[in-house]
Amino acid sequence: MSTELTGYKPSDSVSVLKGIGPKKEKILKENGINTLEDIIYVFPRQYEDRRNLIPISEMKIGEEVLVSGKVVSKRSNFYSRTAPLSLLVQDDSAVMEVVFFNGRFLDKLFDIGTYYTFYGKASKNFDRNQLIHPQFAKTGSKDDIRGIVPVYPQISGVSQNEIRRIQRELRPLYSEAEDFIPKSIQENINLASLAYSLENLHFPTDGKKVLSAKYRMVFSELLTLETGLMYMRKGDSSQNEAAEISCAMGDRFMTKLGFELTEGQKAAWEDIKRDLESKKRMNRLLQGDVGSGKTVISEMAMISAAESGYQSVIMAPTELLAKQHLESFAKDFAPYGYRPELLISNMERKEKQRILEGIESGEIKIIIATHAVLQENVRFKKLGLVITDEQHRFGVNQRKTLSSKGDAVNVLVMTATPIPRTLAVILYGDLDVSQIRTMPKGRMPIKTSLVNPEDRRKVYDFVEEEVKKGRQAYVVSPLIEDSDRVQAASAESVYDELKDRFKGFSVGLVHGSMKQEEKDKKMEDFSNGKIDILVSTVVIEVGINVPNATVMVIENAERFGLAQLHQLRGRVGRGENESFCFLITDANNEIAIKRSEIMCQTTDGFEIAEEDLKLRGPGEIFGTRQHGLPQMIFADLSRHGDVLEKALESAKKLIDDDPKLEDADNLALKKRVKSMFGEEIELAL
Repeated sequence: MSTELTGYKPSDSVSVLKGIGPKKEKILKENGINTLEDIIYVFPRQYEDRRNLIPISEMKIGEEVLVSGKVVSKRSNFYSRTAPLSLLVQDDSAVMEVVFFNGRFLDKLFDIGTYYTFYGKASKNFDRNQLIHPQFAKTGSKDDIRGIVPVYPQISGVSQNEIRRIQRELRPLYSEAEDFIPKSIQENINLASLAYSLENLHFPTDGKKVLSAKYRMVFSELLTLETGLMYMRKGDSSQNEAAEISCAMGDRFMTKLGFELTEGQKAAWEDIKRDLESKKRMNRLLQGDVGSGKTVISEMAMISAAESGYQSVIMAPTELLAKQHLESFAKDFAPYGYRPELLISNMERKEKQRILEGIESGEIKIIIATHAVLQENVRFKKLGLVITDEQHRFGVNQRKTLSSKGDAVNVLVMTATPIPRTLAVILYGDLDVSQIRTMPKGRMPIKTSLVNPEDRRKVYDFVEEEVKKGRQAYVVSPLIEDSDRVQAASAESVYDELKDRFKGFSVGLVHGSMKQEEKDKKMEDFSNGKIDILVSTVVIEVGINVPNATVMVIENAERFGLAQLHQLRGRVGRGENESFCFLITDANNEIAIKRSEIMCQTTDGFEIAEEDLKLRGPGEIFGTRQHGLPQMIFADLSRHGDVLEKALESAKKLIDDDPKLEDADNLALKKRVKSMFGEEIELAL
């Protein structure tokens, strides 16, 4: 049946539908349903199997049942508008009662002696089977409720039966809906058509067909998502060529390290080496847990670039971390005649000018910097490699700004925040992904314990024992100061408490409200051993490396997410001594308890990241991203990683071949991408 027969077009307003007056039109539009095409895309959230009628005598309490019988009597109080309607219904096996509370108005829909079909949850009233507020239809009528019945998302003011009726009315339009996935992709992966999928999702008759239709919709969402992200991020995909960097010096540097790289480090280096020695620009994400050895890989890449005549820069999120990099890089590069230089905001004017001139002349080959390197007055002569450390602290714009300071820049993005591969593909859809999942030999796992508040004193007794041995400790609180609204220990109150408790030792305090110079000074004092116990908020999550710190105490651990807990724990265990993490919590929240259990069971950041995705879902994880994750209806990122990989592969090819999605075959997908992302897609990244 065509649109000529229905008289409708997909672009028509919902107001053209029979039974949709101004009030219901407003309700539908408030739910984002403006056109007939929008209604077509309101999909069932589940299905009810109503194919098998059972005798009334076989109804089981609590189960959904489909029964049919003759109405033998009706009872209601016609003097009360709120009176229930009670029907006595009989089949060949038994009698049951059907009750509709406030149902007097339904009386005229039932005729004594007529057969009706009912679907609902069985219950008992004394010894009689009963259905309360079941769905019903006259047996054999066009509104028969039997079959596989779709259950749609609840829309207040619009009943399930109305949505089903509307879908029946619009069924001929399914073949008119614009199939936005290019034919070449559909054929390449043997994907069901949109018309087929709509038909089998709204009017299912076969389980396999429903699965095929659902797969199509999952792929559609993920392809639209990835195409949108790559459209935003990879508008300069035509500029793929990059200078070739020989990695012979990196290999030589590796042999002189005095220790052997782990298998994970070797594999990551081979990926990077292959990228750098090719003519194609490197865009790679290097994921590795705290202490997995990402920094040495960056050194190998940077010294290779320098030996090949190119400049390289590593951008760190804090001045302290940049200074720590400078110290270790200077020592490691000295035997090869290379001297790295530091560029940060907090520098003497004369020194900063010297660095800027050295970068512009090309004399300085290896630069370690903070976001100060993004300023317009920083000009490179021959920039060949950009590395961002702790990438989650930088936005997409900052990464692009830095890499645009050269003509053919290779990009390496490093993060110690493990991300499930499915999320990495989305967050960094324009990057190839390498993971270091092995830890260096001899590195001891951190012992993690869950502690009740009653045993808190014992934790600090243990901290005292460690500090007496010359070790250091972190104590992290969720709040800076006490709050009337939140029952949790604040950093300031814990600091005051511990100053009295540890009178013979140095206790420091650092939090986000302090000036940056003050924070850096406190962290530097802790790093240099001038502070024994550092009380902090999550500002120490990234950017400080103190091998002598062996204890991490986290107050009110239930107020932190899994990823945060793991990052905080990663501040200890960096030296040769055994390290400990104590999670102090009295939470009875199921998710908080689960988080604590996971932390005590494993120190594998990737395993923790996968569990975090399951517990919180992608929406919460993406909440702090520069661009929010569009709402998914069918796709589940914790289950559909394989489909996501296929969607990414297709999206990459699409954008490589048609960066602006201007080809006729891609215009419908471009329209869909804009619909999913809204105004975000117009941002020039």
